[in-house]
Amino acid sequence: MASPAILPLSAATAALPRHKFDVIIIGAGGSGMRASLQLARAGLKVAVLSKVFPTRSHTVAAQGGVGASLGNMSEDNWHFHFYDTIKGSDWLGDQDAIEFMCREAPNVVYELEHFGMPFDRNPDGTIYQRPFGGHTANYGEKPVQRACAAADRTGHAMLHTLYQQNVASRTQFFVEWMALDLIQDADGDVVGVTALEMETGDVHIFEGKTTLLATGGAGRVFAASTNAFINTGDGLGMVARAGMPLQDMEFWQFHPTGVAGAGVLLTEGCRGEGAILRNSEGERFMERYAPTLKDLAPRDFVSRCMDQEIKEGRGCGPNKDYVVLDMSHLGSETILKRLPSVYEIGHNFANVDITKEPIPVVPTIHYQMGGIPTNINGQVVVPKNGDDRSVVGGLYAVGECSCVSVHGANRLGTNSLLDLLVFGRAAANHIISTARSQGKHKPLPADAADYSLGRVAKLDANPGGEYCQDVAGDIRTSMQKHAGVFRTQALLDEGVAQIQALEARVDAIGLKDNSKVFNTARIEALEVANLIEVAKATMVSAAARHESRGAHTVDDYGDTPQHPNGRNDEEWLKHTLWFKDGNRLQYKSVNLQPLTVESVPPKVRTF
Repeated sequence: MASPAILPLSAATAALPRHKFDVIIIGAGGSGMRASLQLARAGLKVAVLSKVFPTRSHTVAAQGGVGASLGNMSEDNWHFHFYDTIKGSDWLGDQDAIEFMCREAPNVVYELEHFGMPFDRNPDGTIYQRPFGGHTANYGEKPVQRACAAADRTGHAMLHTLYQQNVASRTQFFVEWMALDLIQDADGDVVGVTALEMETGDVHIFEGKTTLLATGGAGRVFAASTNAFINTGDGLGMVARAGMPLQDMEFWQFHPTGVAGAGVLLTEGCRGEGAILRNSEGERFMERYAPTLKDLAPRDFVSRCMDQEIKEGRGCGPNKDYVVLDMSHLGSETILKRLPSVYEIGHNFANVDITKEPIPVVPTIHYQMGGIPTNINGQVVVPKNGDDRSVVGGLYAVGECSCVSVHGANRLGTNSLLDLLVFGRAAANHIISTARSQGKHKPLPADAADYSLGRVAKLDANPGGEYCQDVAGDIRTSMQKHAGVFRTQALLDEGVAQIQALEARVDAIGLKDNSKVFNTARIEALEVANLIEVAKATMVSAAARHESRGAHTVDDYGDTPQHPNGRNDEEWLKHTLWFKDGNRLQYKSVNLQPLTVESVPPKVRTF
């Protein structure tokens, strides 16, 4: 069969600088750098693009630990971890992916230890492990110590360890670059990306045999968030604009313990070390809601219980709008050894000495369970010709921007850092195994960069347009109001209309300053274009799911004998797939068949 004719590049595309690599990785967080390390060690030419210096990626903010059934502190095995993750996901997680992650967990943790990760130690030299919410022994009977921790700076230690190893392996970093759009050929395969260099304002083309998205979450789509300002859903926006779906975007995790009024995260490791949530009456109220796990129930459950206490008038403070987290009984020695960052946060953001007094907390948006649909090799999969898991050539996604789906409707604490390690490594191994058959780079389409150049030019040509942060603020306000801890069908429907109206305002954003060097307004405007895709995907998917499951709790769909906890497995045990084109939804089945063991059938979650 004759090769397709290679068309000459458009004048605009041909004028741009071009870079060729075997693999292009977008994002230098835990998943991106775990993948790049594996690839660089295999001898592949790797480029990692990052909006910030690698060790400032948002993985650095992770505090509590990495989940793995090492059994160093108490009886544990991967079967218990497997069960807890399925139950935590409210049965929306794919059990084949969950088994793969839980079985690989000890391997990737020991591997990280050998890279130089400074885990805390037990007296016998083994890795210290603390209890965490939703993690149990013997299928829910009692809490288990499974979180492998480096004090309360686990993500910080992980990111620095991976960066050092990448430097030693000669990974090539492009720091302060923003990826704009995927480049696809006529077959729909991804052959690279366009990216903007912040220092010069110039657009470049990166050609890659493989492109891997590791862009992290999009928590900045909400007004109150534990996420860094860089978490604007860039990979999700790129995929949506390329015509690919986003999966399960209605599921957003509210972390129970964000500092009231500040949103800064207090790790679940606080409760793992023995901290207690109390209401205005000083009551340890979680004993009423979760008599077995108490304060260590899963995050979605604890967040709803806190919100319920506040709604029923047992909140603390002059406005009764928060509860408190009490660590004073742990003693200053334990706090300064195991929770030094939390001690500093208490002083800096709440003016509280946590060794002596409780700290005000409220549920705060923290993590997206949904994202770019992938398989366990990290390959992006889309519906095609009746197959809802058809692989997109040349494109992978790992970490929070992806949806394997191991987290389903609610992620267990410590499983995000584990997700980064397991699937960053798995995707890299799959890329390595196929590298020899890839041959040369596929030719660029003639208009490879025209779309991205048009987007940038449109901003420059509209000096009287709306200021991007005014539009972003309204997106965040709408998301906070309409897609909070408790939702109603009326709120969700109203939210869909509001977000769709805001899309026109995003399209009208302009720049008063067209300078090119470090023009942060241009970067922020491009980020808002990603945020609106995330907002639309979330609101449309949430309004369409007529049940309560995990982090998606809708008052209209409450507890009934037919549907305990409001969950409707007969109709809604399925993934949502949102497409930008027409704001439309498709669905695909949840994989309840694990790789080697018996499946865990759905049942009511109790704690």
